[in-house]
Amino acid sequence: MDIVVDSLLEGARRVAGTVAVIDVFRAFTTAAVAFSRGAEKIIMVEAVAEAFALRDAVIGSACMGEVDAVKVEGFDLGNSPFEASEFDFAGRTVIQRTSAGTQGVVAALGRADRLYAAALVTAPATARAVTAGQPDRVTLVAMGRHGRVRTDEDDICAIHLRNLLEGRTGAPAAVRDLILAGGQIAEFRDPEVAHMHPGDLDICLDIGRYDFAIRVTAEDGRPVARIERV
Repeated sequence: MDIVVDSLLEGARRVAGTVAVIDVFRAFTTAAVAFSRGAEKIIMVEAVAEAFALRDAVIGSACMGEVDAVKVEGFDLGNSPFEASEFDFAGRTVIQRTSAGTQGVVAALGRADRLYAAALVTAPATARAVTAGQPDRVTLVAMGRHGRVRTDEDDICAIHLRNLLEGRTGAPAAVRDLILAGGQIAEFRDPEVAHMHPGDLDICLDIGRYDFAIRVTAEDGRPVARIERV
């Protein structure tokens, strides 16, 4: 298995093989929480207007996500795992738009043989799902902030996934500690940064919290995510 670690939106546009697009803070952690609370599927989109159009057409019943990390006015919820943990997703088709994660998925969709949306909460399950497909090539894309600036949590998650894929156990405690030493952590604890809930951090860094991967496939030309268990 040849494993390539890439980053940002440019990396998502040049993927090959089986692909995991990584967004720890917070898109694909939020998506995992939504699935854990009963969401049936998540349609991942590039633009806010597309999200509203899909909800208006009753293709989906809830919009979640952000622009520049802030909840979009008119969306049902933002890009917060903590907020998602209190939302009723049972049976819903959710539409998600974020500034990094969903952008990377949209960019990678037509280039990947198999595509996953990954975060630390699903890392072990994602590694199992990828390995089960016996791919010759795997691309791990750390999306960073807005798909333009590399971030500790996504880069470190990519390294952790690579370790798991190569048959090592990884070092979850070290992964968590290294991320907690990073500069962005203060935002979660700053009461003046209202869109960053301190409860988000606890969920985002709960490595292996969920026993499923998030598999993305093309349906009607759109990326649609569902749970995959291996």
